[in-house]
Amino acid sequence: MNQQTDTKRAPLEDEALGRSQPIAKPDVEGTRGPLVPVPIARPVPKRRRWARIALACLALGLAAGGGGYYWWRQSRAQLPAGIVWGNGRLEADEINVATKYAGRIAEMSADEGDMVKAGQVVARMDTQDLAASLKKSEAQASLAQKAVDEASANLAQQNAQVLLAQQEMDRANYLVQRGVSTKQLLDQRQQQLDGANAALKAASARVTIAEHALEAATHDVELYKVQIADNTLVAPTDGRIQYRLARVGEVLPAGGKVFAMLDITYVYMDLYLPTEAAGKVRFGADARIVLDAYPYVAIPAKVSFIATQAQFTPKTVETQSERAKLTFRIRVRIDPERLRARGDAVRSGLPGIAYVLTNQTVAWPAWLQGTSPK
Repeated sequence: MNQQTDTKRAPLEDEALGRSQPIAKPDVEGTRGPLVPVPIARPVPKRRRWARIALACLALGLAAGGGGYYWWRQSRAQLPAGIVWGNGRLEADEINVATKYAGRIAEMSADEGDMVKAGQVVARMDTQDLAASLKKSEAQASLAQKAVDEASANLAQQNAQVLLAQQEMDRANYLVQRGVSTKQLLDQRQQQLDGANAALKAASARVTIAEHALEAATHDVELYKVQIADNTLVAPTDGRIQYRLARVGEVLPAGGKVFAMLDITYVYMDLYLPTEAAGKVRFGADARIVLDAYPYVAIPAKVSFIATQAQFTPKTVETQSERAKLTFRIRVRIDPERLRARGDAVRSGLPGIAYVLTNQTVAWPAWLQGTSPK
């Protein structure tokens, strides 16, 4: 009984495992013939079928993308004569916003990544001591002004005294000429006139002294106002705050750095060209910058700097093969007005390629006639 059961289970197990099953074929006379193994096809799961289709599609997509990229690179590699190129990185001038005087940071109104305009306040230093000195200087200036007013009044009084003495002198002189008065009276009136003139000179000198004291006090007031204004740190130009180098409450020396910002109005790329190519580049020549991040956008630029000395080789070379290894630094700069309108898109450190026209009669290829991104 057990043997028959095992015999029945075996074909089922084989069928489940996808093995060949022995099937009995009838003979000619209708009797049961020998068992002949017939293979049974195992069905392919649907998930595996879809996975194969997806892999095939992915392979086709990669092949198409690779071919397109290769064609794109090949089309760019075929530059017409009169255009040279070199690798570089997009750079912007870095400006340090620093203190002019030693002091404590009282307030910061900007942070890393912020876009700032020229003249915008980014930080303030503690100026309580300068404010007190300013009040003192203003009081001294007010006192000096009163001294000037007093000296001016004395000067006017002395002018009146001189006028009176001069009139009395004239009358005494007239009387002496008529024989009505004595010479002694004339001498007295002359002495009074001389004394009044001397007092007038002294009063005039006191006015000058008072005015100079007022000027000194006024200059002190202006000096403290300038110092207070200099302790208000402002952005020197349009740009982006790159680093914050200090915090509120820190005491910095004179020249202490608070922020490092990028000047978005001076963005450029430096490239290095061999002697043969660099010798054909001219100042102000048209250029195009293509960044790896924006491979389909050509940014217009101009040549603003050409190095006068070669780099990466000794200063003195004799053979022609050594001279061919000389490279010169060329700088192409983007138009500042174009950058002002697109300040948010300016990035520093992005790698790319700069193309320079060495022959101004050559037209740019179609893929280098694009404009910078909006």
